Amino acid sequence: MRRLADTRFSILDLAPIRDDGTPADALHNALALARHAESLGFERFWVAEHHNMDGIASSATAVLIGYLAAGTSRIRLGAGGVMLPNHSPLVVAEQFGTLEALYPGRIDLGLGRAPGADPFTARALRRDRLGSPDDFPQDVEELQALLGPRQPGQSVIAMPGINSRVPIWLLGSSLFSARLAAAKGLPYAFASHFAPQYMHQAIALYREEFQPSDVLDRPQVMLGVPLVAADSNEEAEYLATTLYQRVLALIRGHSLRMQPPVADMRDLWLPQEQEAVNNFLGVAVIGGPERVRERLERLLDRTQADELIFTCDLYDNAARLRSLDVLTNLR
Repeated sequence: MRRLADTRFSILDLAPIRDDGTPADALHNALALARHAESLGFERFWVAEHHNMDGIASSATAVLIGYLAAGTSRIRLGAGGVMLPNHSPLVVAEQFGTLEALYPGRIDLGLGRAPGADPFTARALRRDRLGSPDDFPQDVEELQALLGPRQPGQSVIAMPGINSRVPIWLLGSSLFSARLAAAKGLPYAFASHFAPQYMHQAIALYREEFQPSDVLDRPQVMLGVPLVAADSNEEAEYLATTLYQRVLALIRGHSLRMQPPVADMRDLWLPQEQEAVNNFLGVAVIGGPERVRERLERLLDRTQADELIFTCDLYDNAARLRSLDVLTNLR
């Protein structure tokens, strides 16, 4: 049985913007969270690409990673992820090759196959790009080649990037990327923080079909977990109402700017909306220390995950920092 003490902890952040805040506030808060995670011994701090969402400031992932890396010293920084259909593999290789040159041994590249946006925004992002999510396997292969050693006759190189060997993770919320990660022998991160329904099936498929590679000799599984940890169950449930409102706004297509916590959600959602939010947050860990410990141990017992990457979207940044403290004290 995997124990908390044997499991790597990491953070996934979207630089959430408060209802009364600015993008600059959100980005500064992301750095404060990264620094705190580093001081607590977390493994990595990732940011995710999303577009046309007024409550998320992490759209320019490579730029944000550079800012976070400059403000920290040890923790790994990366994308969780770059939505590869939106970009040419060469540009991604150059961006992350540059980051690796500046911050050697600290950069990760997580790749997703979704656009991270609505269809209108996806078209605006791609313009003249002819590719689609169906090209994802070929784009991953091209990107691996651009980040690897130069081959005889190779006419296009990424500079910086060539021979940087930036670690690539494949991300997914369904079975497609699980199968691809297994075939390529790459580490796999499942998006259970928002799509938990396929979690067990996806990680079982990945482990069953895994083929050892030059970068990995055994399967490596990371799971996304929404976290609201506080000094008591009651406080955590109160703080979590910000998260509930955020998911509810996503379902309704409303503004994603974070709202302050409320004493009672009953007047804010319909029963079917409450059910949808609960399904979205199916692996969320919300509570005081003992409840958090029990739920994480149960999750690890069911999944044997190598690493947990936590999202922590709370209205008050001090409460986010405290959540990490409570979590770390359980180990």
